[in-house]
Amino acid sequence: MCRHAAWLGAPRSLATLIGEPEHGLLTQSYAPRMQRHGRVNADGFGMGWYDDARAEPVRYRRSVPIWADANLPALAEVARSRCLLAAVRSATAGMPVEETATAPFTDGRHLLSHNGRAGREAVRSLAADAESTCDSAWLAAGVFALLRAGTPLGAALADTVTRAAGKDPAARLNLLACDGTALAATTWGDTLFLRPGGDGVLVASEPLDDDPAWRAVPDRHLVLATAGDVRVEPL
Repeated sequence: MCRHAAWLGAPRSLATLIGEPEHGLLTQSYAPRMQRHGRVNADGFGMGWYDDARAEPVRYRRSVPIWADANLPALAEVARSRCLLAAVRSATAGMPVEETATAPFTDGRHLLSHNGRAGREAVRSLAADAESTCDSAWLAAGVFALLRAGTPLGAALADTVTRAAGKDPAARLNLLACDGTALAATTWGDTLFLRPGGDGVLVASEPLDDDPAWRAVPDRHLVLATAGDVRVEPL
């Protein structure tokens, strides 16, 4: 399993997802509070953000534990954006531990993370090829293929999740994706929380702090968020 988090709203730093909150992704890498499968997330980490100087998002990912990267705290402090996504990884047994298997995956303007697992037979038919042999990379490739064909972000996630689950009923398929102006996420077998606010919305596998504004997203639902609206719909 993994833990992931994203922000959409007023510009803020990646540190607000990772090291600043009491239960940010740095803490969740070694002491997650709500993780149902696995105890630590030490098989890599990644983050992505958007800058007006680039057409595509900036991505930074590594296959080492997040606490082992001495350069990350300073980088996370200065990397600021209206849209951020970050993840820490716990690799499923048999899956490679390498940067190409580490979220976020990217294609054009899109970033995507996967929290869960899916069988090989459930994901290989989603796309012609993938960046890595891991299940998450194939799920990302399936979503990206739909997006390139013109499918809206939320529909691309929903279609990919339901197709994979149809072939692997035991799959866990929490996806989190963004394009710089919108966020979409699915719950399918693990936790997801929202914290809407006056200047934006946080989406995370588990709350980053103890603010009572966090609310759980029911299982098998789709979250759609823009700067001014957050919707939760059944899958």
